[in-house]
Amino acid sequence: MKEFRPAKKRITVSVGESVRIVRELQGLSQNQLAERTGIPQATLSAIENDRVRLGVERAKVLARALKCHPAVLVFPGWEDFASAA
Repeated sequence: MKEFRPAKKRITVSVGESVRIVRELQGLSQNQLAERTGIPQATLSAIENDRVRLGVERAKVLARALKCHPAVLVFPGWEDFASAA
């Protein structure tokens, strides 16, 4: 297991906030993301406001549409020790 590095928490961002941040950085509206994913806009709003849990399958679908790794959405604010040093 030497190839893995422990991670540490850098900032406090909720899962919903991470979805919103990545979406906004890409210049997408909730409606545009809903069209790309098939997830209703109301559900995306609820996810971004932490009223609905993201879940593994939704994380995969959103990550594919947002062109990022699902961990970026599910584990926001984490960084490995090597890059923090």
